[in-house]
Order: sequence, then C-alpha cells, then structure tokens
Amino acid sequence: MTEISPPSKPRSYEHAHSPRGRSSAHVADYLRDMIVLGDLKAGARIDELAMTEKLQVSRTPLREAFKILQVEGLVEIRPNRGAWVVSLSVQDVADIIKVLTALEGLAIEDACKNATETDLAELDSLHADMVMAYQGGDLMGYFALNQSIHLKIVECAGNPALTRIYQTESARVRRFRFAGNEVPTRWADAVEEHALILSVLRRREAGLLRELLKSHHQRGWQVAKAVLENERAQES
Repeated sequence: MTEISPPSKPRSYEHAHSPRGRSSAHVADYLRDMIVLGDLKAGARIDELAMTEKLQVSRTPLREAFKILQVEGLVEIRPNRGAWVVSLSVQDVADIIKVLTALEGLAIEDACKNATETDLAELDSLHADMVMAYQGGDLMGYFALNQSIHLKIVECAGNPALTRIYQTESARVRRFRFAGNEVPTRWADAVEEHALILSVLRRREAGLLRELLKSHHQRGWQVAKAVLENERAQES
C-alpha cells in the first residue's frame, strides 16, 4: 500500500466560509457548508436579515436556497417563523447510517460486476485527490471527495433508484459523517480504509468489499456519535 503522509495543520476552510455567487444554488452551497461545519447549529433559526447582509443577496435567492435544503432534509421551513436547521437525534442518525450501509451493501454485487475500467480510473483519481486534500489538511475538500467516492461506488451498480435514495439519505447526515473525520486518528484511519476498499473493488471481491464498507461506516459512526451526543448535551 502506498505510504500516506499525515496531514499538515488543518486549513481554516476559507472556501467554505466565502460566498461563491448570488444564485440560489450558490447560496444553498454556502449554507450547506455552514451546517456541515457546525457553524449553523442543529435546531437554530437562520437569521434571514443577517444572512442577506453577509452574502450580499436579496431574500429571494436566500429563500429559494432554504427550499433546496428543505428537500435535502437539512432545513425546516416553518410558516411565519422562517427557516431552521433540522435537529436529528442520535437514534435518527444511527438509523440513517444503518440504511446507508445497507444501500451500499445492496449495490456492491452489481458494482463489482459492472464497474468499467473508466469507472475504476475515476475512483483512483478521486482517491488521489482525496489523499492530497488529507495531506494538505483540507478537511472540507477531503470530505467532498470522500462522499464522491462512496456515491461513485453506488452508481457503478447501475441502479438509478438505489442511487437516488442513497443521495437523499446521505445529504441528511453530512454534518455527522464530516464530524467523524474531525478526530485526527479517525481521519488517518479512514484514508487507509479507502485505499483498501478501492483495491478490493478493483479485484471485484464483492463479499469482502461489503464487509469492509460496513466496518468503515461503523468505525466512522462511533466517532461521529460522540460528537453528536456532545452537541445534543450542549443544546439541553
């Protein structure tokens, strides 16, 4: 296995904290990043006036962004009360992680059969970029690539319905999957696990790959669960 150097000091995630455009999609990207990073806390109301001033946008693209995030399960729009960050319980997240693990397991057999050399090359490229992000201390960049790898493996199964459900449920727990990598030892382990996962996929060993992905999710969840329990304790 290729030696992977430890990361440098984590970056301040400037790209996640800077407005990238004034369209509703760009505003949604910005708010999504804030939720993933924990800058917008679970259960908190999003201050429309403060956000329009921060992003230098009108209320129209902001409210359209709220609708995008509501569909993703990240934001709840309450009549006459504005938009609020959805608060999931520990059990809610545990249930979703269980579903995601099962969906990946369901995809594995067909993914191992159907993955083309082009698919595998794309996964190798994503992994290489992910390792570079890890070594550069770019946790947000790493996380985006990490999620792309998991989604690509599911897409290799060639089942659009499965992919659609997987994307929807993944979006709801981005914050907690991200939090699992904020612990340095878990972050390092996750990179090594990804390298092994892709190696087994290339060998098309479906049974082993299913077990590796299951273990990968379980280990990440144990770390993320502690973060979630701490956040909920602070809310109470």
